[in-house]
Amino acid sequence: MSVLLVPDGLDGERVDVAAARMSGVSRSRISSLIEDGGVFLDGQQVSRASVRVATGQMLDVDLCDPVATPSITPQIVEGMRIIHDDSDIVVVDKPAGVAAHPSLGWEGPSVVEHLAAAGFAISTSGAPERQGIVQRLDVGTSGLMVVAKSEHAYTLLKQAFRDRTVDKVYLALVQGHPDPFTGTIDAPIGRDHRHDWKMAIVDGGRHSVTHYETVEAFRHATLLKVHLEWRRSSTPAVGTRSTVATPRLRRNWVWRGNGCTLVSCLSPIRAVASG
Repeated sequence: MSVLLVPDGLDGERVDVAAARMSGVSRSRISSLIEDGGVFLDGQQVSRASVRVATGQMLDVDLCDPVATPSITPQIVEGMRIIHDDSDIVVVDKPAGVAAHPSLGWEGPSVVEHLAAAGFAISTSGAPERQGIVQRLDVGTSGLMVVAKSEHAYTLLKQAFRDRTVDKVYLALVQGHPDPFTGTIDAPIGRDHRHDWKMAIVDGGRHSVTHYETVEAFRHATLLKVHLEWRRSSTPAVGTRSTVATPRLRRNWVWRGNGCTLVSCLSPIRAVASG
């Protein structure tokens, strides 16, 4: 039985999400444990995954069966730059092709492993392979990423991202020209029914609002500035795929919906926490 104390950063979170983040096991396994009666909150058996936890509560999770967890192999990542470093946070410029943290099935480099190899001491909050991680960028996305070094910073930043007080602006290159050149996309986003590792606009998905404006238009492509007003499991890659209208130009592996085809996402160009 694993006994976990709910930190400030997870106050008000669902019990399955909180238990998964603190224990390092998948959310689906936590849900299975709840169904089997293996999760307790302050001594009371949890019957629903949607139960909310509060700071200071005790979570008991039955993890008797060994679970495979990702390993951290310190390694310097070529092209990774340190943009800012102080006693509370470190901001890195993550290249494309680098994950935020190690995960099962991913054999490439990660931000966590780079920081470990570079000698940075980061927050110990979170699962071992995700310690200090308060936000993530997709493997194929380049841009600035903040990592917490102090426990205080971890708690504040996790709360800021959860409360959506962080202003995130992205650059995205799309094939074709959006119509209109400036607009707002309001569409639900969830797991792609055909590929569960992708996100897509689906019925019953989570509410997501994306604003975009044209920075520069080329003959066959457009550079967009994308602002995520509401981000729950959404990405600018998904949002820009919903815009109205151009035919696919090439390459079957490039995703597209009924709008422009995303070529690359170069983000975020700005991430500012207010308050």
